[in-house]
Amino acid sequence: MPIEIRPLERLDMQEILPIVTGYTSPEKYAVEKVESGEAIDIRIRLVKLAQPHRATFAEDFNAEDRARFTAMLPQGYSFGAYHEHRLVGFVIGEVEAWNRTLRIWEFQVMQAYRRQGIGRALMDHVVAKAAEGGFRIVALETQNTNVGAIRFYRRMGFALEALDLSLYTNQDVESGEVAFFMKRRLE
Repeated sequence: MPIEIRPLERLDMQEILPIVTGYTSPEKYAVEKVESGEAIDIRIRLVKLAQPHRATFAEDFNAEDRARFTAMLPQGYSFGAYHEHRLVGFVIGEVEAWNRTLRIWEFQVMQAYRRQGIGRALMDHVVAKAAEGGFRIVALETQNTNVGAIRFYRRMGFALEALDLSLYTNQDVESGEVAFFMKRRLE
């Protein structure tokens, strides 16, 4: 399937929202934290779920986020994947010059176009541009419940480097959804 990857110049919600459908996962990486005076242990293990976890991301494109993402576009690290002139995937990246990091805020491929190499092509493209730009790391955040994305990012050379046990709520560990921060080192 011929795909064209080119800079993302605008966020047209009629193009974006059909792509941002979320995910369903029959498993998750369970996170457990045990703290004592001598040690802090964090354990992560893959577990099957009794009921699949479902998540949607359309709320990520509220007016405030759209304005923030739109402001990132001129930096030159946001790209769209097009099939026959139709946007079928996109990545929104932001430059963090102080630590030479390219932060990926959004990485989405339309459901009907997944598992066809489009995500790989899009990620390869943004990573190559980051390397050309002199970045040392490409970083992103995902959820421990998004096992498919974690597997994809690991295949793309990313590794889990940090967790945030209270990014979403003050009870992330207890509620079962924890932020995973993954990075790909470029040098």
